[in-house]
Amino acid sequence: MMEWILLGGIVLFIFVVAILAKAIVIIKPYEEGIYIFMGTFKRVLKPGLSFVSPVFRQIIIVDERVQTLDVPRQEVITKDNSPTNVDAVIYIKVVDPKKAVFAVQNYKVATVLLAQTNLRSVIGDMELDEILSNRHVINTKLRDELDKATDPWGVKVESVEIKEVDPVGTVKKAMEEQTSAERERRAAILRADGKRRSAILEAEGEKRSAILKAEGFKQAKILEAEGEKTATILRSQGNAQKLRILSLGAAPLDHKALTVLSLDALKAMANGKSTKIIFPFEISRLVEGAAEYLGASTKIPDRPVNTMENLEKIVGKMDEVLGEIPNEKTIKEELKKLEEEERKVDEAERKELEEINKTTKSA
Repeated sequence: MMEWILLGGIVLFIFVVAILAKAIVIIKPYEEGIYIFMGTFKRVLKPGLSFVSPVFRQIIIVDERVQTLDVPRQEVITKDNSPTNVDAVIYIKVVDPKKAVFAVQNYKVATVLLAQTNLRSVIGDMELDEILSNRHVINTKLRDELDKATDPWGVKVESVEIKEVDPVGTVKKAMEEQTSAERERRAAILRADGKRRSAILEAEGEKRSAILKAEGFKQAKILEAEGEKTATILRSQGNAQKLRILSLGAAPLDHKALTVLSLDALKAMANGKSTKIIFPFEISRLVEGAAEYLGASTKIPDRPVNTMENLEKIVGKMDEVLGEIPNEKTIKEELKKLEEEERKVDEAERKELEEINKTTKSA
């Protein structure tokens, strides 16, 4: 008898433990539970440990995390009558578990079907080019429309993203042809612009080349004129120096010495190969002077020796007549100055050519 009592106690204990275990509900941190007892809503179970009736009750767990719903691919006619295949992704979150359970049969299916309907409506009000270039506008419109419709269900639409916009074959082919034509047009514009720039740069280069040549020719003429000027001055000063030396050397000569020199000049002229001789002075005076020198005349006229003072009275001061005679140091300084100017001109031309090359490369 005791054995039956002991066995009955054990069975009763197990039954009580099972009942108590059934009364304990553990809700995870990202969930909430809807507690229904005998068909009546009792309360919302928060995350953690909750005690409920072990019998005649129902617990519906609602996930409050952001959930991803895929909107199936569907064909939509755009405003410009272009058939297009569109699909999307919806991100939703349950903010009121009670509404999500009692206000709609299945909030996930309802949200997807509602998104399909709104997607066709929004896409149908836009042209294909707008759809392809303004997806963020479509996303914003869909999110606002869906969020407004799902608010009574206790569901918030966090975001809507269009995954793919795929025009049908004929429309896609027409778009590819349009894109190809547009690229060809841009390429033609770029080629034309390149030719125009090339022509401008070439003309600019020819212009600069002509300017540089003219500038070089000008500089060459200036330097040539400067050199000719310096050479003429030096030759003139050399001749003047020669005349001064001759004047100084001839100053002490008397009439007899001059007669001997004149006779030597006649002798040199007679030794030439020319058959015609032109005398640039009066021959009779020369003969008369020679006769007087040889003693044929009874009287030798008195011809005083010319002095430096007499020469200066006639032609002026020697330094004033001849001017400043440049020495070797002055000539070297002048040549160095001309070389420096020529170097500066070459440097300026080189810099200008570098600027032209930089402009050509950047273009």
